[in-house]
Amino acid sequence: MLTVLPGLLFGREVTVEPYLGSSSIGPRYGPAVAVACFLDQQSRTVRDKTGREVTSSSTFYARPGLVCPAESRVTLPDGRKTTVIARLDRDGGGMPTPDHVEVQLL
Repeated sequence: MLTVLPGLLFGREVTVEPYLGSSSIGPRYGPAVAVACFLDQQSRTVRDKTGREVTSSSTFYARPGLVCPAESRVTLPDGRKTTVIARLDRDGGGMPTPDHVEVQLL
């Protein structure tokens, strides 16, 4: 049985531009996508993709399947632009827990 976070928790919306890689003129991003989410604007220490400790200014939680790799660009509801530190699948492995995606932001 697939269990996901209830939709009523997703009262905010962020805009995600998925990171596609770098080019000779800088980073490349995919088309902007509006994502319904639960947004937690609290600072905390997390690890980036290299294992280095960094400070995350915000975290959002969204439905499973979100394409949002590290270095993607995110616009928060207040208009602030930030970058993805890490995208983590939170999957109960078939247990009745709420599956979701956690996205940590700079």
